[in-house]
Amino acid sequence: MPDILLIQPPIRDFYLTAKRTVPYGLACIAAALRDAGFSVEILDGLATAKSRVVDLPPEMTYLREYYAKPDISPFALFYHFRHFGYSFEHIGKKAKDSGAFLVGISSLFTAYSDEALETARIIRKFHPTCQIVLGGHHPTAMPEKVMECQAVDFVLRGEGEAAMPALAEILKSSPRPDLAAVPGIVFRKPDGTLHISEPAMMKHLDDYPLPAMDLVKHAFYKRGKKASTVVAASRGCPMKCSYCCVGTSSLRYRRRSVESVLREIEIAVTQYDAGFIDFEDENLSLNRKWFLELLHEIKRRFGGLELRAMNGLFPPSLDDEEIIRAMKSAGFKTLNLSVGTTSPEQLKRFRRPDVGEAVRHLMRLAEKYGLEVVCYVIAGAPGQNAEDSVSDIVRLARQNALVGVSVFYPAPGSADFALCQTEGLLPPHLSLMRSDALPISHATTRLESVTLLRLARIANFIKSLTDTGELLPEASLFPEDAVVNLHDRKAVGKQLLGWFLHDGKIRGLTPEGEIFEHKVSAKLAKKFIHCLNPDSPD
Repeated sequence: MPDILLIQPPIRDFYLTAKRTVPYGLACIAAALRDAGFSVEILDGLATAKSRVVDLPPEMTYLREYYAKPDISPFALFYHFRHFGYSFEHIGKKAKDSGAFLVGISSLFTAYSDEALETARIIRKFHPTCQIVLGGHHPTAMPEKVMECQAVDFVLRGEGEAAMPALAEILKSSPRPDLAAVPGIVFRKPDGTLHISEPAMMKHLDDYPLPAMDLVKHAFYKRGKKASTVVAASRGCPMKCSYCCVGTSSLRYRRRSVESVLREIEIAVTQYDAGFIDFEDENLSLNRKWFLELLHEIKRRFGGLELRAMNGLFPPSLDDEEIIRAMKSAGFKTLNLSVGTTSPEQLKRFRRPDVGEAVRHLMRLAEKYGLEVVCYVIAGAPGQNAEDSVSDIVRLARQNALVGVSVFYPAPGSADFALCQTEGLLPPHLSLMRSDALPISHATTRLESVTLLRLARIANFIKSLTDTGELLPEASLFPEDAVVNLHDRKAVGKQLLGWFLHDGKIRGLTPEGEIFEHKVSAKLAKKFIHCLNPDSPD
């Protein structure tokens, strides 16, 4: 029976990307706890293929207007809302069976904070004698909100590796603990008010043990026949983008030594047969010398790995043929580029530099070295014009990049969250702080935001055709008696694309074969079609 149980809660959403949910942060905290002499287990509430359809929460019912029917076409977005992971009752029983005196619950994203708090409540029900602590970005940014839940005893703000061992030690060793001495802690004082500490921070990353990845269910996170894992080679971010809470936090940017990162990769490869590694850093490539050394050593020691940086890379930091060549040699197949937008006015609002020239150069280098490029842009931010976002999609698609559109959501702790709060733009429920909820309707309406998501799907489908040398379908009138092949998704996409190019209507296909129209902005659809013309000034 462990001293401490760390839990990744289930989530409820339209979709789940399992390879992004490896409980890496909990493994890092577990290692620090072990180093302090405690026994630890991780209960990963997401490490199961189980999911079930659940009712759309009442605060999200407006989304049925935009996600009206199930769609099996290439232009599909969302329909079923699901509970991903184990049931809360299962987690409560497992917590009771563990007998742990301290249970830590991860609450990374505000949109899923309800699930984290429900996890706390069910654990209190099944295992009433344990102490319950929540950590992660959401409790760090909104500790008062979390402490409204009476099932939560403590919040730890900031980096759990620097705080959790101190909390465990003081609870274990003292009948009357001096809680205020714990870094990053939030607790209720006798008068009912809260003691709120500044976030805890690891000063020197190499002073901490490597993550306890033996506690992770590697079989669940396989990619093909090989295991997949994540690595964080740095913490924090020196940039101050308005939409992001990382650069504005008190946690400064720090990097691990190359040798420390390599030791972690070696364990992943030799002990868990990892073949795919995603670097979850906010800015992996900022230091050229450090990054090149890391890439060269990965190639030399671990040939055959596939590497990704799914959080996105800052294009100017890669604008160098030597770096791209080294990335390719080390195992990168895709460049995930953080672009933000191509609009100069919106870049100023985002506090982002213009990376357009770097992206254009990187596209040429990517073609030379056989790398795919995915460019991420934000749409629907306060003051952001929807037509500019159409231009973002088309400009990047013309450069032969896949386009990833992220609908803006207010991240607590960011400058844009404060702006939305001041302007009265915050959605009424924390569960709406997610892209697929289309959370704000300002200069870009919700209808325009969902249209932009579908237009990006169309742009990427067009790229999939041109990449294989296929001709685009001619614009054609939609026949009322249209028949499609339910078993050939590409053929379906080509038919729908031909009709879209004629009338600007984005259609979907239900599993039963019904062709239907998605609700979209006709204005944006027509602008997109116009911009597809290479001779267009847009």
